[in-house]
Amino acid sequence: MSKPRKKWRDIHGVFLLDKPQGMSSNDILQKVKRLFQANKAGHTGALDPLATGMLPICLGEATKFSQFLLDSDKRYRVIAKLGERTDTSDADGQVVQTRAVAVEQADILAALEPFRGEILQVPTMFSALKYQGKPLYEYARAGITVEREARPITIFELTFIDYQAPYLTLEVHCSKGTYIRTLVDDLGEALGCGAHVTMLRRLAVANYPIEAMMSWDDLQKFAENQPLAELDQHLLPMDSAVSSLPKLSLTAEQTKAVGFGQRVKFDNPQQLQGLVRLFSDNDQFLGVAEIRQDNVIRPNRMVNV
Repeated sequence: MSKPRKKWRDIHGVFLLDKPQGMSSNDILQKVKRLFQANKAGHTGALDPLATGMLPICLGEATKFSQFLLDSDKRYRVIAKLGERTDTSDADGQVVQTRAVAVEQADILAALEPFRGEILQVPTMFSALKYQGKPLYEYARAGITVEREARPITIFELTFIDYQAPYLTLEVHCSKGTYIRTLVDDLGEALGCGAHVTMLRRLAVANYPIEAMMSWDDLQKFAENQPLAELDQHLLPMDSAVSSLPKLSLTAEQTKAVGFGQRVKFDNPQQLQGLVRLFSDNDQFLGVAEIRQDNVIRPNRMVNV
């Protein structure tokens, strides 16, 4: 007798997964989606299979706001091995060059300085960036190198943690679009010995609390022993993905108009401009809207729950 088919749910919120090593972000996304029996799910910026750490997974209507987390700042702890350069700039690749390591802590501290602040970075060939409709990593696996333009990124903090030759530990707070593997590879070249990533852990995405993360093993055990309603208690609210935006509470009349997709003129004592989080007269999250100088609320991404 066949097992009854799962009933997929319209469940909405953000789950903070502590991604395990060895799994792709998309693989673990699909597993989390199945555990929650969610109709829709999406992650907010892939982590390499080698990497662990914070991977916010948006379920249901929360997927409408995943781009805000893609665009947010990130923080990482990384261990680099000096003296070896690989074709992927991490330990999953093949060693392509080996050099002697004659590096002291003072050399490292001096080499870090040019990488702080606003810099230009050439994306790695082993990235998901598209070229002629195909991700760069597909070309890389075929042995094809594509010319890439350097892109502006910001390294807000680049902190020296430890150096036990040949292993260097750093903490990085960076803007969107930063490739830590490329940063390590470039640093290795600046030190004259080469380097690649052996451990990478994402510590933070935007302002999400690290203590709210749950490991994949713990999530599986919890799901086996608890009803779905208990599992849902671990979801963060949809608007947590846009928590950096100012909040605008509407009147009952404005709530009704916005619900019909209408633009609404309003008094703007807070002088709000740009994107805002909209809340109804009973404090229900409605979505994101744009406000321009004419003080008109223009619905942008609205939830449908």
